[in-house]
Amino acid sequence: MAAASLVGDWTYPTSIRFGAGRIRELPDACKAVGLRRPLLVTDPGLAKLPVISDALIGLRRNGIEVALFSDVKPNPVVLNVDSGVAVLRAGKHDGVIAWGGGSAIDAAKAIAFMAGQVGALWDFEPIGDGWTRANPAGILPSVAVPTTAGTGSETNCAAVIGNPQTKTKKVIFHPRMMPSIVIADPELTVGLPARLTAGTGMDAFLHCFEAYCAPGYHPYAEGIAVEGMRLVKENLARAVKDGRDLEARSHMLAASQMGSTAFQKGLGAIHSLSNPVSAVLDTHHGLTNAVAMPYVLKFNRAAIDEKVARLSCWLKLHNPTFDGFMQWTLDLRREIGIPHTLAELGVKVEHLDKLAEMAAVDSTAGSNPVKAGVLEMRKMYEAAVAGRL
Repeated sequence: MAAASLVGDWTYPTSIRFGAGRIRELPDACKAVGLRRPLLVTDPGLAKLPVISDALIGLRRNGIEVALFSDVKPNPVVLNVDSGVAVLRAGKHDGVIAWGGGSAIDAAKAIAFMAGQVGALWDFEPIGDGWTRANPAGILPSVAVPTTAGTGSETNCAAVIGNPQTKTKKVIFHPRMMPSIVIADPELTVGLPARLTAGTGMDAFLHCFEAYCAPGYHPYAEGIAVEGMRLVKENLARAVKDGRDLEARSHMLAASQMGSTAFQKGLGAIHSLSNPVSAVLDTHHGLTNAVAMPYVLKFNRAAIDEKVARLSCWLKLHNPTFDGFMQWTLDLRREIGIPHTLAELGVKVEHLDKLAEMAAVDSTAGSNPVKAGVLEMRKMYEAAVAGRL
């Protein structure tokens, strides 16, 4: 199917304008949401690119008084959010344009969330009734423009923000954090470096996979997850090999949004292991997930063997069994350049006690198919550092 035909207007889970060239609709999208003075939030690298300056010019020509904020780290921290909120309030902005990968979009959503709140960001952690303390009227609207196909942050109502003091990542959630409109233009993902394409693409796959395996009854999420994995299977290696393959990029962008839609069912120990590593060592989230995957897959085997065999049939693997699926994932990782061990990302044995404690209390641990406490997390870390399967 040609990339030109991969166009659509979707309203699940939010309003999505999908297709090549649709970034031209950004001024219209802002007006549709009621944004007249938005703050465009992105990362420092993207802020220097012509596509951002072109967008700013286009918005201003359409009567939209936009400003730019780009003080966002690759793993955003609370200081980035606080700084953005200060700029937003000082400029009397009425909403946010979230432009970039998961980090920029998460930071932007958190800025829009905190715009009218009293207190600190951590006051609204979704522990107990934490998120209900937020003033909904103080949450500003946002338009999201993803430039990577990985986290799918543009289609969920949460943000992952780091706390440097505790070296932890926290999830901030509120239903009104969902962007009102998404401009999903695969042309914006063209040319993403192969390593980032691989890491973000595996993140999309693992959002789908962990959602599919998470316990509980949610057939809607599982169906979306299966189709998302099929799209990744057929397009990720293509996108890594040829960064200008617009058809593959389009399918990967859709798959990333499907992953973030599906994981409302839950995630699991792949993310539980990955989140502490990226918080402590500042590694790329999707890449870390991809490295951790097979070790968690092996740990969970007893609970997911039959389900993975069924998935293997749907994916039309040559060997439609758990072992066949494991081998396919290892082959895919090798093909797209994913390291085999966490040691290659800088994880050392002396890190493991602390990492295991953090992983056991990570918000994703509770939906792993097999219960995993500190001891089990430590064992998976040990295997992932040594490369032992």
